[in-house]
Amino acid sequence: MDMADDEKSRWTMGGWMSGCGGLGMSARVLCLVALLIMGGCAQLPHESVVPEAQPISYPDPSLATPNGAIYQARGGFHPLFQDRRPRQVGDIITITINEDVSASKDSSSNANRESSLGLDLETIPDLMSFLEDNSLDVSGENDFEGSGGSSASNTFTGTLTATVVNILPNGNLQVRGEKRIAINQGTEYIRFSGVVDPLSVTTQNTVPSGQVADARIEYVGDGYINEAQHMGWLQRLWLNIAPF
Repeated sequence: MDMADDEKSRWTMGGWMSGCGGLGMSARVLCLVALLIMGGCAQLPHESVVPEAQPISYPDPSLATPNGAIYQARGGFHPLFQDRRPRQVGDIITITINEDVSASKDSSSNANRESSLGLDLETIPDLMSFLEDNSLDVSGENDFEGSGGSSASNTFTGTLTATVVNILPNGNLQVRGEKRIAINQGTEYIRFSGVVDPLSVTTQNTVPSGQVADARIEYVGDGYINEAQHMGWLQRLWLNIAPF
């Protein structure tokens, strides 16, 4: 939004608020209800765990000194007896995603308190003689017992091919990959990023996701199926203003 649009938006909202200020009490209440409804309709955008894939900047290849040979080794050259493990920016690697995470928690508490108070009015001076035949007994008891528990389990399996986007000074590979799948009226995508130790890469050029440092895995989608899983605007409004 540029400066003109910002000024226009503030002018529109300010004019609308000032217009509400000049109305009667019932109209002000109606304006307040409208503001609450608009606030309930507001929805925070989805914050992506893994940023979208960006074009990779490859280093400029150095010019080879002419040596008179017929075959000249250029970019993408691999020695005959060297494996296919990634070593350069732009090389690809297959990530075997196998995440199985579970957690549980239990808690309990118990509190008990008792108190009592007795007052015999016979010991009070004659000023209170009219109450000498009465006595006062007060007792109280307070018990509290609570318990809670929670558990969660997540399983994610699959494969994804990622690209080396950077080589760290210690030789580790920073990788990032994305896969988009369009099915009917919805689109799902899987994003992955992390740091791979070249020693963890197998001879088949694969690495388990459990051996990837700083792993970020995201599997989301859009479309009417995803929209059906969101809370309606009236329910979101009630959830925001409900006092209990």
